[in-house]
Amino acid sequence: MKKILFLIACLITLGCQDVIEVDLPTEEPRLVIDALIRLEDMDNPSVLVQIRASLTSSFFEEVLPAQLQEITLTNTESGSTITLQESIPDTGVYENVWDLQELTQGEVELNIQYNGQSYIARTNFVPTVPLDSLEQGTTTLFGEDETEVILSFTDNGERDDYYLFDFDFGEYLVSEDEFYQGKRFQFSFFYDSKLEDERLVTIRILGIDQDLFNYMNQLIQQSGADNGPFSTPATTVRGNIVNVGDTAESNNFALGYFAICQTFSDSLLIKK
Repeated sequence: MKKILFLIACLITLGCQDVIEVDLPTEEPRLVIDALIRLEDMDNPSVLVQIRASLTSSFFEEVLPAQLQEITLTNTESGSTITLQESIPDTGVYENVWDLQELTQGEVELNIQYNGQSYIARTNFVPTVPLDSLEQGTTTLFGEDETEVILSFTDNGERDDYYLFDFDFGEYLVSEDEFYQGKRFQFSFFYDSKLEDERLVTIRILGIDQDLFNYMNQLIQQSGADNGPFSTPATTVRGNIVNVGDTAESNNFALGYFAICQTFSDSLLIKK
């Protein structure tokens, strides 16, 4: 347990200092994998794949990159495999270029070797639809210190769709098309504070499956706006990355999620 000393000045004639020792909970660092692959350019036959690996940290400590022994992607249908490399040392960012069709056609498996442990996750590409419109609104919910953006999109009526919206600044929202399937849908999103004049915001719509929808829904509620869902999670919400040698007793699981999502984006210049 860590000891943090708080010095409290007593406002009396002679003055004094009281030392208060506060015990803060700590645990062993846990592997965190941000493997949300966003495919925005579907016309390019090759894609730069980037996956970030980090470690959870104890209270008040810096988040550290994780040094993996190996990280690979495999298309289980074609058999094609690539190994990702840390192009800039000690950043925890692993990347390589792969064919677009390997990411979008067939199941893709992520394999990670770290600290003598093996982690595996599997996913399939999920398509989405583009944004129809994006504009700044003028209304507020709870006061004047908010900024409204209004966006719309048209759902694909031939499938059940789940969406992840990235509103920049670590702000996320999820939605499913149960009540607007095949229809044009418009809604407002409110930033907690007024964005400064001439601030450019980029908003993205990502296609996700039901499992990622449920995961993100939990993570957004628990992490809040100050800690984006793809930073080191403040709470233990398990994703789809499995330690293949893990047991209930060892509790040595990884945090994070592996997904391949078609993504569309639009930008908006905020005006006061």
